[in-house]
Amino acid sequence: MKKLLTVSLLGVAIAAGTAQARDYDHVRFGVDVPYEPMEYRTPEGELTGFDIELGNAMCEEIGITCEWIEQEWDGIIPGLLSRKYDAIMSSMTINDERRQTVLFSDPYITPPSAWFAPETLDVEEPSTEALDGMSIGVQRGTLQDNYVTDMYGDVADISRYSTADDMVLDMEAERLDIVFLDFPVGKSTLLDSEEREYKVVGERITEPKEYFGDGFGIAFRPRDEALAERFNEALATLKEDGTYDEIYARYFGGE
Repeated sequence: MKKLLTVSLLGVAIAAGTAQARDYDHVRFGVDVPYEPMEYRTPEGELTGFDIELGNAMCEEIGITCEWIEQEWDGIIPGLLSRKYDAIMSSMTINDERRQTVLFSDPYITPPSAWFAPETLDVEEPSTEALDGMSIGVQRGTLQDNYVTDMYGDVADISRYSTADDMVLDMEAERLDIVFLDFPVGKSTLLDSEEREYKVVGERITEPKEYFGDGFGIAFRPRDEALAERFNEALATLKEDGTYDEIYARYFGGE
């Protein structure tokens, strides 16, 4: 996911970078919900998902408590820089543009993006010719939004949504021809849907890096290097002792 940065955001980042470093025994994570299977609520209202479980496991490994604060994607970086929370763990792609404003942890997962459409759509491979005149859905402010806008903005009608769930509703209502999403999200919300039959169109996409970055990472304020390193060490431990694999299998084991 990829947001455009403004001069004002960079100014806030500089201010945040000069703040005094401190130790944390309680970490507040900013998270954009819903984005199943990464972060979402169960029918009973419980916050869960791959990011949530992994984040909680890392906090437990470090020996700190953690809290999850919901924040819409459009304001998630400004919320971090204004200290509404201490870190972002919300399927945020690591890329050079964001590195100008936030400090990233090591990548904790590297999912591809993919095109999803109803089984009836007669397109085998996305191209400017194949998508000419079609209605494409993306989540606003994400790397998929940037990619589709640059590649197909001149030939297609691009509809931007605040959440993936809103996009799926329009797909089910046949107001969209095709959508471009992180593969795990598209699998969970569309391929596993009981409403209609969907398919992946073309190959899963991870290039070019200028759009798709280096995987998902936890974002911190630039001054919080020590905190980021604590999470890097916890992630490495969870991968070594098998905890990471157990959490991963619960959400992606069927791929």
